[in-house]
Amino acid sequence: MSYKLFDSHAHYYDPRFAEESAGAEVLLAEIFAGDVDRIVNVGTSLENAPICVEMAKKYEGMYAAVGIHPSDCADYERDALDKFSDFLECHRDFRAEKIVAIGEIGFDYYWEPYDKEKQRFFFEGQMALAEKYGLPVIVHDRDAHGDCFETVLKFPNVRGVFHSYSGSAEMARELIKRGWYISFSGVATFKNAARVREVVASIPLHRLLIETDCPYLAPHPMRGKLNHSGYLHYTAEAISAVFGKTTEELAEITHKNAEELFGL
Repeated sequence: MSYKLFDSHAHYYDPRFAEESAGAEVLLAEIFAGDVDRIVNVGTSLENAPICVEMAKKYEGMYAAVGIHPSDCADYERDALDKFSDFLECHRDFRAEKIVAIGEIGFDYYWEPYDKEKQRFFFEGQMALAEKYGLPVIVHDRDAHGDCFETVLKFPNVRGVFHSYSGSAEMARELIKRGWYISFSGVATFKNAARVREVVASIPLHRLLIETDCPYLAPHPMRGKLNHSGYLHYTAEAISAVFGKTTEELAEITHKNAEELFGL
């Protein structure tokens, strides 16, 4: 294949890989031998942050993001933010540790019950840590577009990406004006996702990323299966068609964008 893809958001520590496949290591060996040469393995908790870092060290093309997901923060007391800060301080040689972002962080108002103020505490606290350490952030926004946007406005020195974007074209434009990136997952391939593709079409190519969010959100025609980075080309093909680009052109553009965001 004449192009290489950058999967900007994956979760290879997820137990589903062991339960539903031969395991993440087997999959990754096949994936890196194919059309994907870069993956950001994105953490969601204090427990999987060190796993992400150790996995990244095993693969030349893998990098780690670490953070406390809005849904995971329900399992913690507020002092967990101090523990996360300590983790960053202990790993602050970020280049050597292959830590490229704080994430995923944000708001999730889909899964009930949820504690909006607790989510806000962890989101704002991690945004402050990103500002302190000069790291970009990966934002999770589910049914919380207004609150996510208002929070990032409080931290004008922090940049990052809204992953698996589901917001409006108008909000995306405002984020992009402020230096943010927008990432799309396999949802953009779904037959009932015409609105998502309309938003895709509004994104300037220099601010566009692609991702799998695996093991979730497998693209059409693999929808319902265990997702992995080997399926990223389906999303690349769908999005390239929106812009009238070849898949090779789209791969090159999004690869460069991810490298710039994550400082690679």
